[in-house]
Amino acid sequence: MTIGPKLGVYIHWPYCARICPYCDFNVFRDRKGDEPAALARAIVADLEAQAALTGPRDLASIFLGGGTPSLMDPAWAAEIIAAARRLWAPAADLEVTLEANPTDAEAQRFTAFAGAGVNRLSLGLQSLDDAALTFLGRNHDAATAVRATKAAARAFPRLSIDMIYARPGQTPAAWADELRVAVDLGAEHVSPYQLTIEAGTDFDRAVRRGQFAPPDTDTGAELFDTTQRVLEAAGFEAYEVSNHAVSLAAQSRHNLIYWRGLDYVGAGPGAHGRLTLAGARHATLAATRPADYVARVGEAGAGFVARETLSPREAAQERLLSGLRITEGVLLAEVTALEIPQARIAHLVRLGLLADDVHRLRATAAGRMVLDRLTTELAS
Repeated sequence: MTIGPKLGVYIHWPYCARICPYCDFNVFRDRKGDEPAALARAIVADLEAQAALTGPRDLASIFLGGGTPSLMDPAWAAEIIAAARRLWAPAADLEVTLEANPTDAEAQRFTAFAGAGVNRLSLGLQSLDDAALTFLGRNHDAATAVRATKAAARAFPRLSIDMIYARPGQTPAAWADELRVAVDLGAEHVSPYQLTIEAGTDFDRAVRRGQFAPPDTDTGAELFDTTQRVLEAAGFEAYEVSNHAVSLAAQSRHNLIYWRGLDYVGAGPGAHGRLTLAGARHATLAATRPADYVARVGEAGAGFVARETLSPREAAQERLLSGLRITEGVLLAEVTALEIPQARIAHLVRLGLLADDVHRLRATAAGRMVLDRLTTELAS
């Protein structure tokens, strides 16, 4: 039997107890009727249909994201995880991640999710400041976040925490103190994200009404530098722009699948996928509304409503965009379709934005500060 390229599986669970004002993901208010159970069944059926499409593959990771997948019945998570393990050949060290919010009700269910096969929790703390949590629209306070983190550390072998910084009025000194407290909670992986104002969100409307203003560019850069300094001092390596880990083993294997341009199946409402089929890179997109997704799976087997074959140049652009985010960069051989002039690369090296490497394009620390500019320069 021929085994194709290894892949990951992304499951999108779209329900949330409340919609955060900064969020532009495909999310819906949590439903208590029959729809969630029907959605769980549809996700399993979708995985079965896509396994027939991909053929045999080595399964490197499963990621249940959202939305808030920790709201689902742990038994549904167990069925979805078991289906993925059955349909593809699971790695001996298969990583199975679940995103969760630190409410007490969800923290009490951590043991059940661990029993379902989850071995890595990604916990959305976002802040350890009560006023900031209120501003961010979160439904937990700092004390609850601390309790949940400690409970997660007991229940799961691996723990990652998310934090949001560059909040209005936040100072580098206050952020450094908050980040040190978060690190002391014991997570081996930290994902600190700068607050961005996404079009169409409540925060976007609030900014346009003049209710608040995000930090200016210089303050944002200073907060970014503070993040790097504090986490490096605590023993974390910034292996990606917004992801820090204490060791190679602690790095997110699933996210590395994205950043290294490997294959992943996307299942669940609005889920994206990338698959190599017959030597070509394909992009898939699932129906976005839960009811439409369930109906699509029932009618067509798979849940995606779009499947596009990427041109070599489009595939190379994606590879460049994702590969420059991580410290290892991207092999020049993987982006030959972009026909990047050597003189342009040499110029960016002289500017200190790219490392001097004849085999790879690797952003320096300065380059990661201006990644949008850097990728535009290389891909134009």
